[in-house]
Amino acid sequence: MKKILAATLGVALLGFSSLAIALAPTVPVKDLVPSTEHRRATRLITHFIANYHYKKAPLDDELSQFIFDNYIDALDPTKSYFLKSDIDEFGAYAHELDDDLRNSDLQSVYDIFVRFRERVEARMTKATALLTKPFDFTVDETFEFQREKAPWAKDEAELDDLWRKRIKNDYLSLQLSGRKREKIIETLRKRYEGIARQTAQYNAEDVYQTFINAYTTAIDPHSSYFSPRTSENFKIRMSLSLEGIGAVLQGDSEYTVVNEVVKGGPADLSHKLHKGDRITGIGQGAEGEIVDVVGWRLDEVVDLIRGPKDSIVRLQVLAKNAGPDGPPKLITLTRNTIQLDNQAARKKTIDVATADGPRKMGVIEIPTFYMDFDARMRGDENYRSTTRDVRRLIGELEKEGIAGLIIDLRSNGGGSLPEAVELTGLFIDSGPVVQVRNSQGRVQIEKDTDSGVAYAGPLAVMIDRNSASASEIFAGAIQDYHRALLVGETTFGKGTVQNLVDLNRFDEESKGKLGQLKATIAQFFRVNGDSTQHRGVVPDVAFPSGFSTKDQGERGLKHALPFVHIAAATYTPSAGQIDNLDSLRTKHEERMKTDKAYLALLAQERAVQEVADKTSLSLLESKRKTEHEKSRLEQRAHENEIRVAHGKPALPAVPEENEGEDEDKAADSEDDGEKKNPGDFDVVLEEASRVLRDAIELKSGKLSEAH
Repeated sequence: MKKILAATLGVALLGFSSLAIALAPTVPVKDLVPSTEHRRATRLITHFIANYHYKKAPLDDELSQFIFDNYIDALDPTKSYFLKSDIDEFGAYAHELDDDLRNSDLQSVYDIFVRFRERVEARMTKATALLTKPFDFTVDETFEFQREKAPWAKDEAELDDLWRKRIKNDYLSLQLSGRKREKIIETLRKRYEGIARQTAQYNAEDVYQTFINAYTTAIDPHSSYFSPRTSENFKIRMSLSLEGIGAVLQGDSEYTVVNEVVKGGPADLSHKLHKGDRITGIGQGAEGEIVDVVGWRLDEVVDLIRGPKDSIVRLQVLAKNAGPDGPPKLITLTRNTIQLDNQAARKKTIDVATADGPRKMGVIEIPTFYMDFDARMRGDENYRSTTRDVRRLIGELEKEGIAGLIIDLRSNGGGSLPEAVELTGLFIDSGPVVQVRNSQGRVQIEKDTDSGVAYAGPLAVMIDRNSASASEIFAGAIQDYHRALLVGETTFGKGTVQNLVDLNRFDEESKGKLGQLKATIAQFFRVNGDSTQHRGVVPDVAFPSGFSTKDQGERGLKHALPFVHIAAATYTPSAGQIDNLDSLRTKHEERMKTDKAYLALLAQERAVQEVADKTSLSLLESKRKTEHEKSRLEQRAHENEIRVAHGKPALPAVPEENEGEDEDKAADSEDDGEKKNPGDFDVVLEEASRVLRDAIELKSGKLSEAH
């Protein structure tokens, strides 16, 4: 089911243990009914959304249809279980769910889920039976795995053929990874039985949370409901000190996908797990059996990954650039505490060629906007915060004689709003930084009130598609004040504010059983009046990317709030603005035509995008083998192009077989002491330093020809 668990995989093991998961009982159908607590929670949720949500969305038939579509999609996103006759029958509910919500009577929602559970159980019985029959991999046919836009199967025969191809694909994928027939059958049998078991274990609370999230996300993608158990996970997410691997996971169809790698956590520091990777198996300790988790509930996958500090967890992962049929890799991570220190701003320098010889550019990477609230409340004069740390790092870099400064906000998903405002104040004298409009239409202006700046020299800010929220506030303000040059990609476009409401506070009889509602209550606006919502912040110098912008950021989310404009605040832009952006863009574009390292990076990104755009897979074994080998060789060729461009020796043109299976072993096999990951060479940062160099020399009247 599609849902984001807003819980960093930290803390010691909570909730079910792996043993408890395996032994969790089937929930009787008679128990799949809305409870008294659900009726109470529904009354509160509909009240809060009607009165306090930023978007005034009437609870009518139009919204009811969106809710219905979301709910069906949450249950069966790949259209693999329901028949068209089921959907036609359920259609009677499509315009009644608004009335059901108003009346706090959700029995129809549970009726739909009971039918879904019946379909899953019957389908998994058939799937397990098919494993005993041989497959012919010399037949040239395809499996359509992206079925979001496909029609519903008209009858059992059509669904049977779809599943025959799916099982054949599952078998072939495991066979291509080197597994023997007995092991393949055992793995898939457990997988299909597990899907049926997991669905049978969904209780009334799970069904309620799934439906209410279908309701909230029909209004906007950032409003959601947390059941009592999920509420605990949300509290974990908000902690400053966590034990685990440091990753936020998202359920997508039957895969568990890495939605975010937390800066400073074990996954981030290992450079092994990346956003977009899919976790297909989990093993405990250095030798524990790898448990196949395809089709598992997201919260149960989380429970398997969690564990005490210093313990080992092994993850079987399909890399984001491997496709659903790609060879898995096995990575080993040691769970650890994620401390604020590891997520703090950090500095380095990068040399860039200029007309007067090499010069240093200072770089400050800001992974998130943070503040150690506990230390501040204790009265600790040395409490940590983004602004305090950046101020100190600026002083250290200036002592090193930097020619300019780059603030790196790539993949910074936001954090503390006050810190975004204070950080802006390090680079502007004083004035408004961001405008916030609430659900009643009132606008509040957050200002930097401290006069003076911490750094007055040449400044660039790096942004990308994953820079969001507080990052966009800082970047937008810096751009509006003409204080810095923005380079990179257009940002995510999340310009809304959410508030978390504990429903139990409003019902004394609930005894903590109502959960929490996260609702959008306000929207951010730049000082020039533009919203950061939907459109994001557009860089002054846009860097090329091999990734598609079609579904990028907020623009790719259903029911996202639109871009709007309000009156500008009163502010005074810096007199040191760049007047001739066209010259900088032209210089940058000329370099991009011949920069071998950047061209290789673009080729890598295009390859990843091609995999993401695929909707079908060949079931012809010889063709799949050829495609896999071609992909491996092309990936290595791109890696070598980047290495050679940086003066490093090329790696063997044909990667070792174990490189895709065990990253630890692959790393140990290096003979030059260098990591193979081309991300070690930050070609985007290198180009950002050259653009800043050009801006400095353009202003001084001696634009360098050095590339």
